[in-house]
Amino acid sequence: MPGELMEYTLAEVALRNGKQAGSPTWIVIRDAVYDVTQYMEDHPGGSELISEWAGRDGTKDFDDFGHSADAMRLLKTLQVGVLVASDQAKNRKKHATDGPKELVEELSPEELMKKRRSKRRMFILCG
Repeated sequence: MPGELMEYTLAEVALRNGKQAGSPTWIVIRDAVYDVTQYMEDHPGGSELISEWAGRDGTKDFDDFGHSADAMRLLKTLQVGVLVASDQAKNRKKHATDGPKELVEELSPEELMKKRRSKRRMFILCG
């Protein structure tokens, strides 16, 4: 069926980490698989930021940094598939263990404002 996305395992994505010359670079964001090979040099933050997450799930850092609507539209054009259901569940469990740290962390109003400003600046820089 045209337009249907392929399903990939995390192991299959890990093989496409761009480390070997000529090999593709894939990343996972929110259980979707993206081929970012051709986009790496055009990334406003530099290809190093993408390379850090090549072949892995970069959802947390992607979301923490903040991206513009244009960046989100561009990302959709790079999608090559989705994670298989079993790996999606693993990802959700893994990310769920990251969450409580933030909930337990108590910030003063000043620290909270500082953190928000910092994220806002990063968003402005990235677009």
